Amino acid sequence: MKKLTKESYLIRSVREVGVLIMDVVVVVGAFILSLILGEIYIIRSNIDYAIWEGALKAIAAIIPLYGISFWAFRTMKVVWRYARGRDYARIVGAITVAFAIFIAIDQKFDFINNDVLMPFDQPFKVYPVYFMFYFVSMSTILLGRLIYEMTFSSIKNRRELKPRKNTLIIGGGQSGDTIIEELQRPESIYNPLCILDDDRDKLGRLVNGIEIVGNIDKLEETVKKYDINTIVFAIPSMPLDKRTKVLNRLNETGCHVKVIPFIADLVNDIDMAQQMRDINIDDLLGRETIRFDNQSVSELVKGKVVMVTGGGGSIGSELCRQIWAYGAKRLIIVDVYENTTYDIQQELLRKYGRDIDLFAEIVSITDKGELEKVFIQHKPEIIFHAAAHKHVPLMETEPVEAVKNNIFGTLNVVELAAKYKVERFIMISTDKAVNPTNVMGATKRCCEKIIEMMAQSKTKTNFAAVRFGNVLGSHGSVIPLFEAQIKAGGPVTVTHPDIIRYFMTIPEAVSLVLQAGAFAKGGEIFVLNMGEPVKIKTLAENVIRMTGHVPNGDIKIEYTGLRPGEKLYEELLMAEEGLKETANDRIKIGKLSDINVVEFKNELNKMWDVCLTNDKLEVIEQLKVLVPTFHHDREFFDKLQAKAERKD
Repeated sequence: MKKLTKESYLIRSVREVGVLIMDVVVVVGAFILSLILGEIYIIRSNIDYAIWEGALKAIAAIIPLYGISFWAFRTMKVVWRYARGRDYARIVGAITVAFAIFIAIDQKFDFINNDVLMPFDQPFKVYPVYFMFYFVSMSTILLGRLIYEMTFSSIKNRRELKPRKNTLIIGGGQSGDTIIEELQRPESIYNPLCILDDDRDKLGRLVNGIEIVGNIDKLEETVKKYDINTIVFAIPSMPLDKRTKVLNRLNETGCHVKVIPFIADLVNDIDMAQQMRDINIDDLLGRETIRFDNQSVSELVKGKVVMVTGGGGSIGSELCRQIWAYGAKRLIIVDVYENTTYDIQQELLRKYGRDIDLFAEIVSITDKGELEKVFIQHKPEIIFHAAAHKHVPLMETEPVEAVKNNIFGTLNVVELAAKYKVERFIMISTDKAVNPTNVMGATKRCCEKIIEMMAQSKTKTNFAAVRFGNVLGSHGSVIPLFEAQIKAGGPVTVTHPDIIRYFMTIPEAVSLVLQAGAFAKGGEIFVLNMGEPVKIKTLAENVIRMTGHVPNGDIKIEYTGLRPGEKLYEELLMAEEGLKETANDRIKIGKLSDINVVEFKNELNKMWDVCLTNDKLEVIEQLKVLVPTFHHDREFFDKLQAKAERKD
């Protein structure tokens, strides 16, 4: 904080003394005015000079008395352009205390000795004119402060005037009333012009001075008529299915859409306008947030040493956040990429303090020797295995690397987990593992089989896998790609107009993994009920509109054709798997497959030998042996090989 210079201190002191003197002058003026009005309207006579002789004595008492009271209540130190209720209470307190003392003094000295002013006898004599004096002085000073505050605010707002956004409010209920009041504040950048509400009885009525001009069917007409550029959705209690439809329709107008959170998510002691946020993809997908048993998850990780492989990735880093929040004893972040690992490490240190028991180990899961050193040093009790190559097109061109990292890296971690008697091992899988058509999906299905194999091997470790679809906002997710393409001016590329995918948020995916860890008894593949799939074309259109553009207008959508190994739709369950209920009705368990352990290990050994030859096509063929449900397009590799030969 800056120290006051002598000059600034002097200026402030002079200003405060000036305010104090002005208030005392106003009080004296109020006293004189009250006497005049009292004589005219109470005793109805001409001025009695005897009264005014006593009045001078009263004024001599008023000046120091009120001056001391104002000083004691520090009314002259308030910055009145920022005044609040408690500041006005200072004025009330100062005047009331001074008045009470003045009356007590008057009882002794009888400043105004005139029985006409007090036409009836009372033990405690207080002239009616004195009450007039109290209210006149109080109202004059309070009104003066209020006028000053309003005048200053008006001048300030005119100086800082910015164009305000013509705003349409959806919802004329209590939330709509509250948000309109907040948006009408002088500092607001919004200009509420009208309301839409489906309640017919409200049509034409005013909410905080703003008219309800129609229902949601009048949306496009209203936007055009009032030149709306911002829409605020203010019905936090609307059911999810209807809310999703309305928000999608609002998004299609091309206006900037703001959303009030669900009632359960509103913070009571914070203005609703401050909680207002931009519409996002989650709103438009309209899937309920999945609720989890926090108690069972807390019991799983609290006080435990937990390792997260791939801890710097989008899923891994969120695992680290939630695991530490649930009270892990120690957290070991294992990743080969130092930048993102450093980011999540520093984030946790900033949030929870530099002394937390947190370790970041830069090591590849393919390096079993170095990985074992981590096990020996930290003795993990629970492992969440998120490390993997996940990018489908890149793994199509580099199947050897996909197999080495995903399959044999996973094998390294599970074998060490069994050797060092880790309590639980939870692997992150994918819907692409079901009837895979690409290398990445095939390697993840092979990893699931490794988990099932280990579950049959009578180890002390409970092994399980969690399978889910695409994760919004993750590295390699389609959303960041669309946003980057829009920022570059387009086009936005979609592989096929009919391609569909399941989506979930990163926190939901991680909560599922943690819940699965609590449920795991060994060998399960947990599957999330992810709701309805979404067309990628629709997703692209929504993202374009959210950024204020028009799909196939200023931002084009181009269809590039399915990529190698890409399916039009993803499955979450294989034909040979059944479904078993869990304590969470949104999580199912696939039936444990019967793995011939000896035969499977032999085929894994053969795969390692093939990898050493670096023959990509042979690796794919051996993948088909390990994963019989893998159906791969050989034509792509023939084209790839021909392309390489042309370059040579």
